[in-house]
Amino acid sequence: MTRGLQQGLPPGSTIGIIGGGQLGRMSALAAARLGYRTHIFSPEFNGPAAQVATAGTVGDYTHLPMLEMFARAVDVVTFEFENIPAVSLELLESLKPVRPGAKILAISQDRLLEKQFLNDAGIATAPWAAVTSEEELVAAVAKLGLPAVLKTTRLGYDGKGQTMLRTPDGLAPAFASLDPKPLVLEGFVNFAAEISVMVARGVDGTVVTYDAVENRHKHHILDLTFAPAPLPLAVLEEAQSIARKIAERLELVGLLGVEMFVTSDGTVLVNEIAPRPHNSGHWTMDACPCSQFEMHIRAIAGLPLPPAVRHSDAVMKNLIGPEDIALWPRILATPGLIPHHYGKTEARPGRKMGHFNRLFPKGSLPGEFGIEDALKLND
Repeated sequence: MTRGLQQGLPPGSTIGIIGGGQLGRMSALAAARLGYRTHIFSPEFNGPAAQVATAGTVGDYTHLPMLEMFARAVDVVTFEFENIPAVSLELLESLKPVRPGAKILAISQDRLLEKQFLNDAGIATAPWAAVTSEEELVAAVAKLGLPAVLKTTRLGYDGKGQTMLRTPDGLAPAFASLDPKPLVLEGFVNFAAEISVMVARGVDGTVVTYDAVENRHKHHILDLTFAPAPLPLAVLEEAQSIARKIAERLELVGLLGVEMFVTSDGTVLVNEIAPRPHNSGHWTMDACPCSQFEMHIRAIAGLPLPPAVRHSDAVMKNLIGPEDIALWPRILATPGLIPHHYGKTEARPGRKMGHFNRLFPKGSLPGEFGIEDALKLND
């Protein structure tokens, strides 16, 4: 080994991945390119990740004896799924390195802890208030105003676990409909754009950030990602700086997705953090020498982190549910589209079935783009 180079896990080591979905699948494929084996722990048999991994354990995330056996079969543990009980991750952490660690996961799992952490770090968020009763909800609305968004502090994603409050008579039914308690009320942000940044930090403290991207949603699920975001350079650099600050403050080892709002005056507010590969980072698979998945594997394995640069502009289009995945044959037949299928057999409404990327020469990304635009480009 050349003196001064970071050694990390040797090829042939086994990376344990908690969660069996598409993020685990693409992480396992990236690990294989670097010479690693992967072992998936998931309640799902033959899920997207297990289809491409070296080994798998089918078990519940609360089954401590099975988790212990899993930990003893791997060299390092990571996760692609955040809703893991803290006690389960603490057990794993007592046996093998867990990257990112249990402390970071605990912060990202709870919106109240997350917002308090961000504000304590001097990072701006939407105004918010904890809500444990109807009376507290009324007081919070009096402080933050309407409209506002009421959310569960745990288990919410893709628009689940939240409701928009527009009138005072909607407060009681909204409070009753959301579980588990406590809840959090967020002041409504009339944003001009939703953006995100993927940031990685290595064992040695090296931090790299990908370009900030714009995300556009449909029915609360990510639909399109534009890389880079078509926003002023100062805004994009501030977003990267914020992501870097969060990674350093957390002492992250691994990858972190930071979702943000940009207001009409260019103010950047952090919405959520996710300590794992992220849907809005899928464009990196084809537009960057090192994808978000390879960067994550490098970080948790203790390998050097290369610059998070792109060689092309890109658009990522999610394929959601039966309607989008029905276009798969047409996508395959369209030159210029780079398809990624997740191996799921049942296309339920709202289910992420795959995505495709389209690359453009650097600096030439079109401002508007959709699935039909992509499919017509080479007709």
